[in-house]
Amino acid sequence: MNRVVITGIGAVSPLGADVDAMMHGIELGKSAIRHMDGWDRYTGLKCLVGAPAQLIGEKEIPRTSRRSMGRMSIFSVQAAKQAIADAGIKNEIITSGRLGCIIGSTTGSAESLNDTFEKMLPEKDLTKLTSMKFFQCVSHTAAMNVAQYFGITGCVMATSAACASALQAAGAGYDLIRLGKQDAVLCGGAEDLHPTVAASFDILFATSTGYNNEPEKTPRPFDAKRDGLVCGEGSGILLLEEYEHALKRNARIYAEIIGYHTCGSGAHVSQSCKNSMAECFRQALADARIQAEDVDYINAHATATIHGDREEAEAIREVFGGLIPVSSLKGYMGHTLGASGAIELIASLIMMEKGCIYPTRNLESVSPDCDGILHVKKKLNKEINIIFKNAFAFGGINASIVCKKLI
Repeated sequence: MNRVVITGIGAVSPLGADVDAMMHGIELGKSAIRHMDGWDRYTGLKCLVGAPAQLIGEKEIPRTSRRSMGRMSIFSVQAAKQAIADAGIKNEIITSGRLGCIIGSTTGSAESLNDTFEKMLPEKDLTKLTSMKFFQCVSHTAAMNVAQYFGITGCVMATSAACASALQAAGAGYDLIRLGKQDAVLCGGAEDLHPTVAASFDILFATSTGYNNEPEKTPRPFDAKRDGLVCGEGSGILLLEEYEHALKRNARIYAEIIGYHTCGSGAHVSQSCKNSMAECFRQALADARIQAEDVDYINAHATATIHGDREEAEAIREVFGGLIPVSSLKGYMGHTLGASGAIELIASLIMMEKGCIYPTRNLESVSPDCDGILHVKKKLNKEINIIFKNAFAFGGINASIVCKKLI
């Protein structure tokens, strides 16, 4: 099989409009969590905090392209622009049919969906809608709009697995390249923030509700006082490329993807399952042909839900033991849902490059049910050769990817 490397990265996150801004915020220990004005008008919505990203420079995208894009598609195009520029890949490769695009999300643009229904349903009147609204609302809106914008004629796919979407997109791209079906693939995820998104998690008792007046203190992954997740938004895009193809271009290589696995739990629609998580870990390690002790850093999914953090910690402890550093990035920028796997993998690649691990923000006192693994509570300088990244989603969906530094 072909080897697969990462040669370009791009991100729009709650911490800033590019990768440098995001990493600067993490380095400073910043919180992007804010009290969301106007959310209190929704009766019954208990979580009033979120992690918004700024929409900057959207008019740089021509209106003829932008009119089919909701907020999340604009984020995706901006992140993809960054990844393409970072990789230095030429337009003739992008339009050759040998470069694909796989971008996932939970749904189509939540903002656009809400706007559509608010205009149509009260008076059952379709005359208030534009034809372009449809393209903002479909579940493949991000993948479709990025592919159209850049003229991509290779494989175009959209993963829709909620919080595992971006990591499944990277895994699918990895498989396409190692099987020789594409030379390169733009992979990642996107999401936009809207009170209806927070409400979906709120009614499942999954959101943080106790820190509405102290937003910087939540979410609290693995912490004894954690009380749920905080929704965020943005997009993370990685350019995956066949190794020899990258070498011929003299491309910068961030890391090689050496293993991936995704599986279901078949156990519960909304509760994580440590057994299926552990099996996902083992299969990803087997695909990478490494042992658990070879991993230098685990970037946890850890959204700060009571059940999810406990199950992930127990699965990590079972497979990896307690000697491999573990941290979560949700305390800095909330849970960017369908974008989170890509955004957090990008941050992990920068940690690998810098030789450091950033701590789990807001982790003050490790919860007894999350103990037994090596939590990073302050910045740790460490050589990182192998990263293990997790993502989990409602419906019992698990995904893990393994990346190795090229030495």
